Amino acid sequence: MAKIHNDMRKEMAQLILCYKFAIEEMTTKINILQEEFRLVHEYSPIEHVGSRLKSPKSILKKIEKKQIELTTEAIEQNIHDIAGIRIVCAFEEDIYRVAEMLCKQNDITLVATKDYIKKPKGNGYRSLHLIIKLPIFLSTGMREIFVELQIRTIAMDFWASLEHKIYYKYNKDVPQHIKDGLADAANQAHALDEKMAHLNREINILKKQDTDEDDSIENYIRNFIGSRTQQ
Repeated sequence: MAKIHNDMRKEMAQLILCYKFAIEEMTTKINILQEEFRLVHEYSPIEHVGSRLKSPKSILKKIEKKQIELTTEAIEQNIHDIAGIRIVCAFEEDIYRVAEMLCKQNDITLVATKDYIKKPKGNGYRSLHLIIKLPIFLSTGMREIFVELQIRTIAMDFWASLEHKIYYKYNKDVPQHIKDGLADAANQAHALDEKMAHLNREINILKKQDTDEDDSIENYIRNFIGSRTQQ
């Protein structure tokens, strides 16, 4: 692994701090949307939020892997997943809804999109990945920082978390039957997502019918009282 001198260590520490601030800034934006939906709409498309910040060791490994120059400028321009936020939604349609709401904010710039929901990875992985830039304000001025957003359903997150645990610290070739088993589990998770989304749509139709009936009854009573008053 590449060795870094003291000046570079200091610059790296300052850079990582910027990514930490970017995570906090972005998390606040997400939390605001989550609380607003719960209060105003009595439903939030955001179930829960997690974040992670790459360690200096992980960053150095990626520098070596991608053969990047050991400067903070090169790191900023070439490594866009130092700051990561995972947003977990209930349903697949919520994923795109949340992504659209965030990307419409004036201070967020969408840099790249990788849609592993419409085009899953070979192992079955599904998620929507967005690379965005947002400003943070320091004593020295404003800096735009890259943040990776991973937005997925509960079922997608369940599969991805367990897949990571299964493979964790296993550096050998994974037997094909395990790969096949994981891919099959991913398809089952996707089928579950589709089933739950269908049931949710049916419930929403029933809710709307109940609301329409309540409105009709209320209008009937109001009209009846109004007609009796005029007599």
